[in-house]
Order: sequence, then C-alpha cells, then structure tokens
Amino acid sequence: MNKKVLVISTSFRNGSNSDILADEFIKGAVEAGNSVEKINLKEKNIAFCKGCLACQHTKKCVINDDAVKIFETIKDVDVVVWATPVYYYSMSGQMKTLIDRLNPLFVSDYKFKDVYLIATAAEADEAAINGTITGLMGWIECLDKTNLKDVIKAVGVGDAKAVNNFKNYLSQAYNMGKSV
Repeated sequence: MNKKVLVISTSFRNGSNSDILADEFIKGAVEAGNSVEKINLKEKNIAFCKGCLACQHTKKCVINDDAVKIFETIKDVDVVVWATPVYYYSMSGQMKTLIDRLNPLFVSDYKFKDVYLIATAAEADEAAINGTITGLMGWIECLDKTNLKDVIKAVGVGDAKAVNNFKNYLSQAYNMGKSV
C-alpha cells in the first residue's frame, strides 16, 4: 500500500548525521513504493507557542509562520518521521518548538498513526537518547490514534557526517524506511 510519509529533519547543521539518516530512510520508503515529503526545519521560520489555546477552538494557530503550513501537511499524511540530533539528552529545540506548535492536531481530524524517530548523539551510550524518546512520547500519548512504531538510536556520531562511517546505522535507516 502506498503511504504518504512526512520526514521532518530538525537539525540546523549542514551535513548533520540525523539528516543523512533521514535521507537513507527516504530511499528505503520510496523504493517500497511510498510517496515521501521532507521538510528541513533549518529552512523554516517557526515561532514559539504563545500558550493562548485559541487553536483548540479554531483548529488553527494564531501565529502566521511556517508551522501553519507544516500543520496542514502533517495532518494529511499516513506516517510522520522525526529526525533529530540529541542535545543535552533531549530532542533539538527546533523539534520541541514545532511539536508545541502542532497543538491544533488535538482537535483536528489528523490521519497519521505511525510515528518514527531517528535520533543521533555524540555520546556512545544509547541511554543518551532516552530523554528524546520520552519527550516524543509525551506528544504521541496526547494524540489518541498514534504510536511510536520504531526508533533508531545512532550513538557515537558527534562530528558532521560521522554517521557515514557507521554502515549499520545507514542500513538500519534504509530498512526502516523500506518497512513503512
């Protein structure tokens, strides 16, 4: 079955490890017959949520920036993939800011059920990624129809493009995409 997949790359660094793995995921997903759109947050202007909760009544955000278009895209896909570097044992600030701005999803008729996470960390211990998973689960648990389908914990990849030296992570990302 052809699925609509949205990959959200949250790193601002050129040649980022999480972005490289996102591209490998995309190769696998496309080869499996899915249609994929990739959004790079480094190219977007996304303001912080004001916490006004107007979106809970209007089903849209009062802030007019790129998060509004991303919201319109995300609610109509089958699969959402987050790719993030791990900063201080959590997701990137850009990812958290977008998650906060996706608050209108709670009262919207969104389509996606499966959420995937690709996380990269300089630290070699996989436990460094657990805080990122916990943060993402807070969002997933608030969306009744969704579940965390799979996670890549790519650790020990601090320098830009370092993940290219880890064929196991590249293969894992490709195969995860292919299995969508």
